[in-house]
Amino acid sequence: MADWSAIEALPRTPLVDLFAADPDRLTRYSADLAGLHFDWSKTHLTDEAIAAFSALAREQDLTGKREALFSGKVINVTEGRAVTHIAERGEGAPDDVAAAQGLHARMRALIDAIESGAMGPIRHVLHVGIGGSALGPDLLVDALGREETRYEVAIVSNVDGVALEDALRGFDPTATLLAVASKTFTTTETMLNADSVVEWMRAGGVEDPYGRVVALTASPDKAIEWGVDETRVLPFADTVGGRYSLWSSIGFPAAIALGWDAFAELLEGAAEMDRHFRLAALHENVPAIAAFGDLYYTQVLHCETRGVFCYDERLRLLPSYLQQLEMESNGKGVTIEGEPVGRPTAAITWGGVGTDAQHAVFQLLHQGTHVVPLEFIGVIEPGDMLNEEHHRNLLNNMFAQGAALMKGKANPDDPARAYPGDRPSTTILADTLDARTLGALIAFHEQRVFVNGVLLGINSFDQFGVELGKEMAKAAQKGGGDFDPSTTDLIKRAFG
Repeated sequence: MADWSAIEALPRTPLVDLFAADPDRLTRYSADLAGLHFDWSKTHLTDEAIAAFSALAREQDLTGKREALFSGKVINVTEGRAVTHIAERGEGAPDDVAAAQGLHARMRALIDAIESGAMGPIRHVLHVGIGGSALGPDLLVDALGREETRYEVAIVSNVDGVALEDALRGFDPTATLLAVASKTFTTTETMLNADSVVEWMRAGGVEDPYGRVVALTASPDKAIEWGVDETRVLPFADTVGGRYSLWSSIGFPAAIALGWDAFAELLEGAAEMDRHFRLAALHENVPAIAAFGDLYYTQVLHCETRGVFCYDERLRLLPSYLQQLEMESNGKGVTIEGEPVGRPTAAITWGGVGTDAQHAVFQLLHQGTHVVPLEFIGVIEPGDMLNEEHHRNLLNNMFAQGAALMKGKANPDDPARAYPGDRPSTTILADTLDARTLGALIAFHEQRVFVNGVLLGINSFDQFGVELGKEMAKAAQKGGGDFDPSTTDLIKRAFG
């Protein structure tokens, strides 16, 4: 087991004292990379903490495991797979990169064919998937496609029929392309939604609805068996995990709606972050420093949650995306060797959009008994065409929240109006929100998750925790299953 004693013994010096003792703290605990400014100065990271985490990283062979990731070696040991999502943006093993680029070329050729009218007049794109097959594309289209997209795109993940009805309400079945995203092409919720859309198309006068379907999958044979012509199957490698898959053909709705140039810029922004992560020393490595901060709060201060608040409406879906990325990757209880971890792993990740969140949850963050490390994300260039006052007000609120959380305010005469302060936050400030910057931002979080997993000694790339509930749901759907009395009663009440 790794030796955490030096980390667990780290002191908690108040943030205001850290600033008072070090006039250069802001300079030393901030960085600029790929159009993003990172500011960790309002966290409790110190030189002593960085040294302790760097020592742990050496003990856990972070540099060796980082190289194994980039070399395409089998690091997802529980599933016996390599991890190749970085190859999708050109930074993996040469053979993996070549394979990914070939599949990208196939996707681009199909998009060109669709644009030329090969699948009929298409105005709407309906993408059905769930989890990583939906969260990534939804984030990209929502963040980057607000001003103009070449097609109207709707992304449906929930098996609740209300979600599908909402998406179909404004679509013309004779002008709709259906993209079905499923790694295995057996995901229950996705396939039920896909079947329903095919029937909707048929009822709307489309003679051959399967001729309007594109499959995005690591199981092309299953897609062909379901009814999709081989020429409209866009495969991706089974070594690309679902929550890391937006860079592959799963990103099809973003590529067709935003244009291929934007998709290519997304990949290059991520690749720039990858190159930095691979080559930079740990003490100046942006994803590594962020992970050190995460681990300080989970292991030293025993914080159970981490909040992400985006002060930009275009990034409203990012907290949900990061929630899956972090909690599905590092929400594990055993090490790679199958032994109990014996310490906290991933923090519960949650968040929202500023300034809405200030009027909903910030009461607890400022005065509650929980210490919650926060991450603020903003964009310098506004996304709106209104007067400057809107954006100035938005960003000033973000900056002020971080300052208030750190400084606090004593009030011995009225404790209800006192603020304890010393509440940590990180700020990420983008110059602008474009495909390249968003790619870098997402890749930063991916590599940060990887560092957390390596230092904790866990496998960030399996997800067995989601399987038991799925198995039991399938049993219930078939009218079987050995359920407890409560669950049996609930099923009876719902279905008789």
